Amino acid sequence: MTRARLDLRSWAALLLTLLAAWGLWAAWRSGLFAFLTEQPGEVWRLFNQHVILVFTSGISATAAGLALGIGISRPALRKLAHPAITLVGLGQTIPSLALLVLIFALVQQIGFLPAYLALTMATLLPIVRNTYLGLSGVEPSMLEAARGMGLSPGQVLWRIELPNALTVIFAGIRTAVVINVGSAALAFLIGGGGLGDLIFTGIDTRETDILVAGTLPTVLLALALDWLLGRLERAIMPRGLREG
Repeated sequence: MTRARLDLRSWAALLLTLLAAWGLWAAWRSGLFAFLTEQPGEVWRLFNQHVILVFTSGISATAAGLALGIGISRPALRKLAHPAITLVGLGQTIPSLALLVLIFALVQQIGFLPAYLALTMATLLPIVRNTYLGLSGVEPSMLEAARGMGLSPGQVLWRIELPNALTVIFAGIRTAVVINVGSAALAFLIGGGGLGDLIFTGIDTRETDILVAGTLPTVLLALALDWLLGRLERAIMPRGLREG
């Protein structure tokens, strides 16, 4: 990269930083952050509920999605790939609010459990689909070479297939997490708690400061988790593939 291009990027970054600082100052002066400063304990309590929902359902969806995606990518089960992905896709085909109501009707209770189940179902598709596509896209010649070296099917999966499919798999996980963070705001409607309490209260009462108090932490949480997953992907990716 040339020095001129570096200088241009530096000036652009500085300009964006100044614009962001000015926007935050203007918002502060207009009272948009009033609820955040007046009721920090309430915002923190709802934020913790939101994080718990996202982490528990996200971990469950990731574990189940990886297992299913790996399973249907095996030659013996590959004929089940399309039906399985179609079935899992119902979690995103059904609107999030309708899915919450459906799960609520099935478990016959409000609170954490139906919200957790609905969020897990709603975020499965990107993980299952990307895991299957990533593993199916590994070069056959690499697999043949690994088998020729005497590696077992399990060793081929862990040493060859998963490392080479890691970028595609993580893209699915990151997409699922962003969907999860946004959908978790709806958990408030069935007693699941979270920042949706502030978001919907702000909409109903037309109080912008309450709406911002719920929206801003939600956006920051999605951005932070996406960044952390990007760093995790880079950390666990083999050095040769990362440099490539």
